[in-house]
Amino acid sequence: MISLNAASILPDDGTAGTLVGRVWLPSAAGPSVVAVRNDGVYDVTADFPTISTLAEKADPAASLRNVKGTWIGKLDELARNTPPDGRDPGKPWLLAPVDLQVLKAAGVTFAVSMLERVIEEKARGNPAAAAAIRAEVVRLVGDDLSKLKPGSEQAMHLKEVLIAQQAWSQYLEVGIGPDAEVFTKAPVMSSVGAGMDAGLHPKSTWNNPEPEVVLVVSSRGKIVGATLGNDVNLRDFEGRSALLLSKAKDNNASCAIGPLLRLFDRTFTLDDVRKMDLNMTVQGEDGFVLEGHSSIRKISRDPEDLVAQTIGPIHQYPDGFALFLGTMFAPVKDRDVAGQGFTHKPNDVVIIEAPKLGKLINRMRPSDECEPWNFGLTALMRNLAARKYL
Repeated sequence: MISLNAASILPDDGTAGTLVGRVWLPSAAGPSVVAVRNDGVYDVTADFPTISTLAEKADPAASLRNVKGTWIGKLDELARNTPPDGRDPGKPWLLAPVDLQVLKAAGVTFAVSMLERVIEEKARGNPAAAAAIRAEVVRLVGDDLSKLKPGSEQAMHLKEVLIAQQAWSQYLEVGIGPDAEVFTKAPVMSSVGAGMDAGLHPKSTWNNPEPEVVLVVSSRGKIVGATLGNDVNLRDFEGRSALLLSKAKDNNASCAIGPLLRLFDRTFTLDDVRKMDLNMTVQGEDGFVLEGHSSIRKISRDPEDLVAQTIGPIHQYPDGFALFLGTMFAPVKDRDVAGQGFTHKPNDVVIIEAPKLGKLINRMRPSDECEPWNFGLTALMRNLAARKYL
């Protein structure tokens, strides 16, 4: 069972930044948008019915600061009541800090991630073959493409060399080609927040967490803030065929985002995101511990470029979107048998952290054993209308 409190999820500077989230409010039978401040959590739904509404403001951070809201309680209380095992359904608990935003993800944005995708493709879901293939791919491609600008003349030359050596891959195409891979990660409002169970397809036998920064973007393409995400991945499904990407990525509870959205203000900017280092720990009931990290400093495509390739004249998002930036983390540590690599076991606890964004903590369970998703767009609209917020 996961245990949460304010200290376990807040950024290192506490509530110094502008923090916004969502809370399930039993008295309203629905979600509320909240401001997290030094003296507690405030319901601001009367002013901002959704996070997406707040994100559309010219200065979301200033807009949130100028609203008093209604005090709900201490963050400690809400955090402690969030994990499903010990939850009191009559008291509020935390939700993922996004709502109407489309959940998008950028793939193959780091060299290491790209190489691992090539390995998945060539191993066809067989972890036993991965080690030998990994050595071969590194020999042909190298393991440091972070300085190679995708779409550049140098990148196109590398593409020609790889084709000549029969080592070309669709993953290398989006890794060093002009077009980024941006896909829809999950349905709107389906993400789970900190303290909740995150889902793995029950038929998957080779999978891993993906620690990532998640940008929140307005309908105008303006990046307004950031949070943490776990872009849970099924390596066996995607390794068998890239056409199984939706099956590998989109399952009940397989999109974890949180704990809170930190809006850009004088304490936190996009440059902080560009310099951000993420640490991740997986703790198993069997005593197994896996540690990893991902550094946005080594990303191959700038966050603004990824956003620009997602929204514009070709594609619009009237309610904005949340964009996973990808990860350089690739687990190769063996868990049980030498050469078999890492895969999750039920009840693994995944902790993803960054000093300015706090900690996203989730327990891994089969998707069909996680809480079912049953509060969607229709339910939200009815709820807000009944509360006279629409």
